[in-house]
Amino acid sequence: MQPPSPITEEDIAQFLILTPDFFERHASLLAAVQLTSPHGGRTVSLQERQAEMLRDKIKLLEQRLMELMRHGNENMLIADKLLRWACQMFLVARPVDLPAVLASEIKSQFNVPQAALKIWDVAEVYANQPFAQGASDDVRSLAGSLATPYCGVNAGFDAVQWLDEPQSVASLALIPLRANAAAPAFGLLIVASPDSQRYQAGMATDFLERIGELASAALSRLRD
Repeated sequence: MQPPSPITEEDIAQFLILTPDFFERHASLLAAVQLTSPHGGRTVSLQERQAEMLRDKIKLLEQRLMELMRHGNENMLIADKLLRWACQMFLVARPVDLPAVLASEIKSQFNVPQAALKIWDVAEVYANQPFAQGASDDVRSLAGSLATPYCGVNAGFDAVQWLDEPQSVASLALIPLRANAAAPAFGLLIVASPDSQRYQAGMATDFLERIGELASAALSRLRD
């Protein structure tokens, strides 16, 4: 006859799970159980250890809540800036003034050091305007290939030369302009910073996409 298998910790844990009234019948055990506290290594009772665990969980939840509130406040501030920027574009009376106002207000509202844009396939009356000239085939190809804004380091993009101080650019965002998600790009908006961490690969681009959509809608007044 084989000896019975020794009782394992898993067996004990399973027994306690299946027998929830065990400690009701043996209440004295709760006071007798001693555990090591992670805070200083001292010995504490089971109830005190449970209280410590609960306090740690509450502290973690409070930290997460504060982080969510901070992100929420930041997003609300960005949304307010986006609204003010859009309002300024609505106030532009002459379509020919839109590109300059659009770039200027981006710098003002979003505290962006540099911004510029070029558009193509414009109406003939605007064909000789500075904003309709200077977009190389490479730039047009790049804009057409971007499904979402590019964010990252300055890798020598031609569009950087549109800026007033191209030599100071360390990071940038390239925002394609198109009538809708399925339409070909008709322009490219660049925002840039001397801070290499301002625009990073992998960062969320939700608000940059909204900027692209609003800019595209506003600039449609310049097209055929």
